[in-house]
Amino acid sequence: MRLGLAANRLHHHTEDAALFRWLRACESGIRELELGLHAVGRTHDAIAAAGMLRGYMPLKRYPYGREGGLMKLVAEVVGLEGAERHLDGAIYFIDPVDPSSIFPEAIALKRQCVIHGKPFLSTVASACDWIEMERIHAGLAPDRGADRFHALETQTLALIAHDAMKPQMLAFAGEHFDLLSRFAHRMATGTTGQRLNELAWSRGWPQERPWVERFQSGPLGGDAQIADRVLEHRCQRVIFFEDPHVARQHEADIQLLERAVTTVTDEAVCTTSPAVAHRWCEAVTRRLSL
Repeated sequence: MRLGLAANRLHHHTEDAALFRWLRACESGIRELELGLHAVGRTHDAIAAAGMLRGYMPLKRYPYGREGGLMKLVAEVVGLEGAERHLDGAIYFIDPVDPSSIFPEAIALKRQCVIHGKPFLSTVASACDWIEMERIHAGLAPDRGADRFHALETQTLALIAHDAMKPQMLAFAGEHFDLLSRFAHRMATGTTGQRLNELAWSRGWPQERPWVERFQSGPLGGDAQIADRVLEHRCQRVIFFEDPHVARQHEADIQLLERAVTTVTDEAVCTTSPAVAHRWCEAVTRRLSL
């Protein structure tokens, strides 16, 4: 398995930057999985300068961003000739106020991950959570350092889906209803919330109690309302089924929620792919049985 790897300057500039916090937490898991990391120039150089992943052959250096390194990652997420030109997803530690985070290649990297159903991991929490997910699927023993990501009874989950993705969200919630019901609290925007509540009531959830707390629809500010909960550390996980093929009038609201998640990078996990969300639920279910 291979992932592209990039980090904005804030996230590799100091000893305690996000890139290094992730590596300290997950280096053993990275080595256990033999995870290929195809790192853009400055990100690779920062890892080498910090003396991390020393001697790790699956760490590959790509050109600097200004020389097309991030563009190459986008192309390899889509897939090019040969196994070496194929990436299974990307880790991109985003500083939401860094102008390069909204360059076309940065936006395209996420969009192509979403289109191809691959993980796009933009926070320390998401990257740590993903490593543990893949460790469990590989049959490895749970990492007790990752227990906080699985303390569902203490967490709030946001479930959001664009119009074209609402059927997939309902199918996802129906398939994993018992697991998702373990969360202390659930939230959703507008119509998605109403349909999720109707699903829950049909499954025997008490009629007088909503399964999800409903916020405004996305275009009317629901994304912003949930972003505020994320910033206040009152929402720890967002499952956001995005439709990358449709122009969205409330693009700014969507970006606001995404920026909120990256602002609290160590606290919030965000999943944008139904395939990754299903895989996460399967890993959590397996981990709970160990």
